[in-house]
Amino acid sequence: MEWWWQLLLGLGTVTPIWAGDELLNVCMKAKHHKREPSPEDQLYEECVPWKDNACCTSNTSWEAHLDVSLLYSFSLLHCGLMMPDCQRHFIQAVCFYECSPNLGPWIQQVVRLSWEVGLSGQGERILDAPLCREDCEQWWADCHTSYTCQSNWHGSWDWSRGKSRCPARAPCHPFPHYFPTPADLCEKIWSNSFKASPERRDSGRCLQKWFEPAQGNPNVAVARLFARSAPSWELSCILMAFLLSLPFLS
Repeated sequence: MEWWWQLLLGLGTVTPIWAGDELLNVCMKAKHHKREPSPEDQLYEECVPWKDNACCTSNTSWEAHLDVSLLYSFSLLHCGLMMPDCQRHFIQAVCFYECSPNLGPWIQQVVRLSWEVGLSGQGERILDAPLCREDCEQWWADCHTSYTCQSNWHGSWDWSRGKSRCPARAPCHPFPHYFPTPADLCEKIWSNSFKASPERRDSGRCLQKWFEPAQGNPNVAVARLFARSAPSWELSCILMAFLLSLPFLS
């Protein structure tokens, strides 16, 4: 009896199941994030845009502004003084990463990435979150005269004195030496956490790492757009396994 062919044809007419809302308004499982986003009326300076709905606490927002961040013991001054405009971009990027509840479509599970995970050795990170073209270009331009000693800041550092220092044979050079283009900076600096999008801020198809609080959070709509095209892989795998088993049930 070929009853399973009829069932197969029926399943073929089912509307695909998408992840949708499960990727919206969420906090990643990482070292300093809250379990769920909520208002935080005491966020510090560059983290203020997320005060109405944040994955970070006020303490986390303050620690993000230190030259040697207490969040990860990472020093922005590993090659000497960083220019203020350049430093502001990094503080904004950390606030974006720690505070935004709109990164769900780009959250990936990681087994081991020391500065992003908790005591369990597991956690989550973002991958290829599309930063708007202006964000990458201005970040790169404002860091043109600042110095660093490597292109991937998730790479190896000398931690012998309790904070990040340049490893041996890693000379300090101006940013363009390690990041020849704005895309290089956005994508390489933190292991492809960000992707340099060709889209501009007014397109509604890219993320802004900072925005004017009075104008509202533009990343809410962007996350919703990308979440609509994200399949629920767990359900898809279950369905596929079921379909493959049908011939053996006849």
